[in-house]
Amino acid sequence: MYAVIRTGGKQYRVAADDVFDIERISGEPGEKVEFTDVLLLGGGEGEPQIGAPLVAGAVVAAEVVEHHRGEKIIIFKKKRRQNYRRKRGHRQELTTVRIVDILANGEKQPKKQAKAKAAEGESAEKAPKAKKAKAEAAKTEE
Repeated sequence: MYAVIRTGGKQYRVAADDVFDIERISGEPGEKVEFTDVLLLGGGEGEPQIGAPLVAGAVVAAEVVEHHRGEKIIIFKKKRRQNYRRKRGHRQELTTVRIVDILANGEKQPKKQAKAKAAEGESAEKAPKAKKAKAEAAKTEE
């Protein structure tokens, strides 16, 4: 499953266990953060969910790995024959994050609980049939 999230004025296509740099966000290394600006969910069952503008209830959970600064870029302005030159540098503040999970409805069931609920659903479907069979057998005995 993948998602398209919006943070820092940019959009990123992310999947579970992706590690990438974004513009600096608050949070200490090791801390969990959530991105609620989910624009698209895809790669799951059925068609991709496209938000208008956001997918309702979707959350991307991530962990802050580290804060650092990007490479220095040079901004040089010049106007010819005017004796105008300006040189300036910039280093962007960045945060490295690791995507932990993509939650379609804001909360996720652990896999064991999901399997248990699926098994309960199957037994619940079989239960009415078993009751009907017992009732029919009781009627035929009378």
